Amino acid sequence: MDLREDLAVLAEEARSLASAEALAAWGEGEPLLASPLLPWASALLAVLWVASLVAWAAWGFASAALLVSAANVCFSLYNRRRVRSAVSAAESATGDLPLLAGVLARLERERFAAPRLVELREALQSQGWPPSRWIAGLNRLMEYLDSRRNLIVQSLEPFVFWTLQAACAVEGWRKRTGPAVRRWLAAVGEFEALSSLAGYAYEHPADVLPEFVEASPCFEAEGLAHPLLSDREAVRNDLRLVDDLRVLIISGPNMAGKSTLVRAVGVNAVLAQCGAPVRARRLRMSPLAVGASICILDSLQGGISRFYAEIRRLKQITDLTRGPLAVLFLLDEFLQGTNSQDRRVGAEAMVRSLVERGAIGLVTTHDLALARIVDDLAPRAANAHFEDRLEDGKLLFDYRLRPGVVETSNALSLMRSIGLDV
Repeated sequence: MDLREDLAVLAEEARSLASAEALAAWGEGEPLLASPLLPWASALLAVLWVASLVAWAAWGFASAALLVSAANVCFSLYNRRRVRSAVSAAESATGDLPLLAGVLARLERERFAAPRLVELREALQSQGWPPSRWIAGLNRLMEYLDSRRNLIVQSLEPFVFWTLQAACAVEGWRKRTGPAVRRWLAAVGEFEALSSLAGYAYEHPADVLPEFVEASPCFEAEGLAHPLLSDREAVRNDLRLVDDLRVLIISGPNMAGKSTLVRAVGVNAVLAQCGAPVRARRLRMSPLAVGASICILDSLQGGISRFYAEIRRLKQITDLTRGPLAVLFLLDEFLQGTNSQDRRVGAEAMVRSLVERGAIGLVTTHDLALARIVDDLAPRAANAHFEDRLEDGKLLFDYRLRPGVVETSNALSLMRSIGLDV
């Protein structure tokens, strides 16, 4: 509990996953200031410049001071582009170093008994120092590099090479320790994920652990609900997808619960395979790769219509069937961006292809013509539906999944309920 709370507090300061990936990629990259002679040459020239100033002040050797100053300026200009590139790359990748050092230090202090946690803890071992000290050391180097913005340092920069020296130190850290950063970040990421799952399990003691089977693809749930709905709000449903019944075509009116059920199946399948408890009274399933087409959006910037974005997603789901796991497909109101004839033909072909590839799944629709897919795929496919009812001018939903095709529609009633003239 203490570890989870400490990680949660530290994670509140995190900027994004992109910064972690940038740090890992930077650590694996080739140093931009690779020459081992560069820091020594710059240090020697800086010392000579100081000595020339002393000689000028003590004995009047002005020509020597001017000559060394000119040489240092030329050296600085010659290396300026490489130094700027190295500094820019380091600064763009090292924004969250204090946070990372704190998380690593907290994990290094913890002692674990679970085998996987012990393995992750061992992944944080490093040469000489623990990872938290290496990251803290890099942070100090970056602070030293950042001091180049001081006005006094800027005025002396062409002669003492402050930025070059700091950049060489950072690049030396990168060459020596950088390749280990991705391993540390991966271990921290898995710790954080496991901590989140443990927190979820602790906060939902009534949820159950799933039962896994190695048989043909199956997803059998009793009392399934969406994890984000409270017990007071959630209406639980039973669901069965097995070898002899691979597809449910779910019809129903707007707001009746079709999309929520599809999401509940997907989220619980993912939670189950993460080792977390699920929002159900019982869940029995085989290992499954989840492929979903839900809330697909167009992209003005990318020049992609909603229909094209959706068929690209369907291609990704189809490609999943070539993998080692059977696929659980979840298609919510798919292929809406075309005419009804093409939609029916395309939907039937898509569902048939997935079933023949060994997949199981759900398809939701308002178009009752799609419910006829079952006629050609039976008994491997079946219809189910949600209902609504009108009482005292109000639409009411019970969110119960029933067998068969829906017989009512509420689109016009919903339009009238908000004052549209239809």
